[in-house]
Amino acid sequence: MLLRRLLIILGLLVGIGLLAACGRGRDPSPTEPASTPVGELATPTVTQAPPRTLTICLGQEPPSLYPVGNVSSAARSVLAAVYDGPIDSLGYEHQPVILQRLPSLENGDAAIEVVSVYVGDEVVDADGLPVTLAPGVRVRPAGCRSDACAITFDGTAEIQMDQMVVNFMLLPDLQWSDGVPLTAEDSAYSFSLSASPQTRVSKYLVDRTQSYEAVDNLTAQWWGKPGYIDPTYFLNFWTPYPRHLWASFSPEELADTDVASLTPTGWGPYIIQEWVDGEHIALSRNPLYFRTGEGLPKFEFLTFRFTPDPEAAISALLAGQCDLLDPSVHLEGQVALLRSMAEQEQLQALFTTTAVMEQLAFGIRPASYDYGYTAGIDRPDFFSDRRVRQAVALCIDRQAVVANVLYGLSSVPDSFLPADHPLFNPQVTHYGYDLAAASQLLEQAGWRDVDNDPATPRQAWGVQNILAGTAFTVNYYTTGAAQRIQVATLIAESLTACGIQVNVQYLEATTLYASGPEGFLFGRNFDLAEFAMGSTATEMPCTWLTSAEVPAVVNNWVGTNLSGYINPAYDEACRLAEQSLPGETAQVTGFQDTQAIFAQEVPILPLYWRLKVAAARPDLCHYDLDPSTVSELWNLEMFDYGLACGE
Repeated sequence: MLLRRLLIILGLLVGIGLLAACGRGRDPSPTEPASTPVGELATPTVTQAPPRTLTICLGQEPPSLYPVGNVSSAARSVLAAVYDGPIDSLGYEHQPVILQRLPSLENGDAAIEVVSVYVGDEVVDADGLPVTLAPGVRVRPAGCRSDACAITFDGTAEIQMDQMVVNFMLLPDLQWSDGVPLTAEDSAYSFSLSASPQTRVSKYLVDRTQSYEAVDNLTAQWWGKPGYIDPTYFLNFWTPYPRHLWASFSPEELADTDVASLTPTGWGPYIIQEWVDGEHIALSRNPLYFRTGEGLPKFEFLTFRFTPDPEAAISALLAGQCDLLDPSVHLEGQVALLRSMAEQEQLQALFTTTAVMEQLAFGIRPASYDYGYTAGIDRPDFFSDRRVRQAVALCIDRQAVVANVLYGLSSVPDSFLPADHPLFNPQVTHYGYDLAAASQLLEQAGWRDVDNDPATPRQAWGVQNILAGTAFTVNYYTTGAAQRIQVATLIAESLTACGIQVNVQYLEATTLYASGPEGFLFGRNFDLAEFAMGSTATEMPCTWLTSAEVPAVVNNWVGTNLSGYINPAYDEACRLAEQSLPGETAQVTGFQDTQAIFAQEVPILPLYWRLKVAAARPDLCHYDLDPSTVSELWNLEMFDYGLACGE
């Protein structure tokens, strides 16, 4: 490892030496001035400007730069300098970077073909699951977008089904930073890498793909399996990876190779030159970057420094050792300080919400109920009655949580989609802070305040599946992060005022998120649990709360529906939303209905959208935060500072 990095460093020094030699021109000596004959005017000495360097401070050292699978936020920031795109998301809209355009049905790059399928063919059934066609399988025939028109295959004849085909066209003349042409074959290689059982990535799209291949040097073509109508088909382009460098390694060993995890080769604005453990990663300008002709990137060198302590990072920013503090620094606890410094023009403070939702999950159906429920033996069935969940929503002053913990910079969600999302349903039920309404719902559900003392827990009298006299006392699990301690304290106080006694238990993250069946979350072993859930997509999908996502034995305890919520109407509405195309009435209807059911049923209680916080030197320009971006450095090549910002 040391020898390898010394070689990388040596390569950088040699490169710098060559640049310096070229810059000397005809100067006869680097240490003595040239002599000037008497009577002749001296030629003015031209001083070469020093190379410009941008320094970005990260909150952690990336464990790896291998870009496939579960990539850390710090690694995503570094990789944004190595790869550009291939598709960016901004303001919940997508824009091509290394593609000529995004494919659509309108521009002809995407199409829906009607194909004949027979027994034994691989299709996607009416529930959206990949299956082998056989008698008894329910499918959607051509033109069908809902369960209402689904049919059951009888196995005696062919069926006509819809099949999507999408063409992705690369920009011409793209090159890897080592000079090898970047082609559609590199994207096809990336698909094969993702499809390998040895590669630990989601196989959702792979399992619904019939083929993905290079048609020519610039065109990659995706065919979905018959029956799979993907509303985000225009994103089904696999990020190219350098086949000429990676293909000699198996998918299993690739993640541990230097060429993929330490110095991955890309097509973006910068090239990795060295990685000094515990200190920094240094990069230099990529002369083969496809936007070099536009004068991009603006800096010759880029350095990522590792500064895990937020206070130390702010000090480094003020001292000029950092130009930008990346959101991975976790500045959420420094909001007041950053605001004060921004008012004094010492720095720029940047805030935005993310698509990551902090939530309070109800243990609606713990795993212990999977084999039957016995009152008095199993954990009391506190939350199967939606009136109780609605009451909890009314008991908690979530707006006060946002104001006190997040300085009013976030908002309280009414849905699993942000209010500014194009598919948000503004008609969903809103739960404000209303103790009287909460008390009424709890009384209706059979939870009585028998001693008229809100400081003591309510008792069950006439509650289905709960022994009479059972106290409403629950355990609340979360991590010991400072922000979560603040939130849990406020929530526990609110619930106590409603007659619900809460025992808050702070766990190590590894314990809280441990795999099922033993783990608290994925083993569905909790009453209440606070945690965050999000993805690199632009929003939380409705599928996360479908019955298929309940962690259980049948899916090896892997799933996102940790509450154990099951509602066939929700499942059907979500399938309609997820299996219809943008612009189709069915997609709008599906998303409207899933959000309405979500708000009425409250399978989880949204607390707030988590924050992204960053800070920058006062004169840094072209940097901003956006809720829907995968990386905050999506336009890194345009960053600039000082007088150049005004040019």
